[in-house]
Amino acid sequence: MSAPETIAVAMSGGVDSSAVAALLRAEGHTLVGLTLQLWNQRRLAGHEGMPEAVQGRCCSIDDVYDARRVADKLGIPYYMVNQQERFEADVVRPFVSEYLAGRTPIPCTLCNNHLKFDQLLLTARQIGATRIATGHYARNHYDPERGRWILSRPADRSKDQTYFLFGLTQDQLAHTLFPLGEMRKPDVRVLASEAGLEVAAKPDSQEICFIPGGDYQAFLEAYLDEQGEEMPDSAGELVAANGVVVGRHAGIHNFTVGQRKGLGLTSAQPLYVLSIHPDSHQVTVGPEQNLMTRELRANRLNWISIAELTEPIRVLAKVRHRHEPQPATLMPGPHEDTAIALFDEPQRAITPGQAAIFYQGDEVVGGGWIF
Repeated sequence: MSAPETIAVAMSGGVDSSAVAALLRAEGHTLVGLTLQLWNQRRLAGHEGMPEAVQGRCCSIDDVYDARRVADKLGIPYYMVNQQERFEADVVRPFVSEYLAGRTPIPCTLCNNHLKFDQLLLTARQIGATRIATGHYARNHYDPERGRWILSRPADRSKDQTYFLFGLTQDQLAHTLFPLGEMRKPDVRVLASEAGLEVAAKPDSQEICFIPGGDYQAFLEAYLDEQGEEMPDSAGELVAANGVVVGRHAGIHNFTVGQRKGLGLTSAQPLYVLSIHPDSHQVTVGPEQNLMTRELRANRLNWISIAELTEPIRVLAKVRHRHEPQPATLMPGPHEDTAIALFDEPQRAITPGQAAIFYQGDEVVGGGWIF
């Protein structure tokens, strides 16, 4: 680590960000703890089928209390920054719109790309901090030969979070520290325990902060009702790959590519959602082998290890968080700000609305949104 400096630590109340604060404090840096208040956890509780409370969500009020206790324990100033309006505008509303259009968005990536790092850096600069530090498992460094900041996968591959960070700009990478990039999760818990932090054994958050229980349909219905909006009528036909109508459905928002359950169909072989057509409201279903495809198209691209994509390159492409990156050839698309990846082997359920991340070795080349 370089000479002591003033660093703003993004404190979520979990063990990872708390360990980062303890680590940097021990190294002699001047720290300020920051927590973004993004969503009122009680807002839709118990509304239209939503649970009263669900444990395990990130950014809950309990997490705020935990973050404050950690800051007190370490003797560092702590502030909560209210970003609820922007979070709703930049993350929740786009999530709702995408889902109603038959796509499957990733709110955590939207939050990182459009809010967390942007707002945290702005706040950090306002309080005199030179950089921010987060508990993400990733690595970054400056490569003078390329003149670019590079984002790489962490030492603990099981905790790799680069999939959610592909949208970071060069300026954001230049002013962000990922102190856990070289560490493994068990060692992080030991560090937190040795620092006397009560969150050392705290379970990791699993739920999306504004969707308790992971029930997207219940959230959509409750949120639209709260907003005084009607659920759009997107009922339509279930069709086989050859166009034959095999049933009807109540709305395209009930489906995602690769889904098997909830189709309301009986068949000699299992049927899966192959594609969703927002304009016609048709949902195409078929056998699992029809989910396999070699081609991926992405737009709204962000390049990290390269300035732009001008010719085909070999990459490892990742199409969802739990997907192991697979060999592919990445090439410029037919339109500006688009790219096409051709996998060496067919991949299952490449889903519009999800992010696609491209790697060379451990380095993140860049990423975009599947369409």
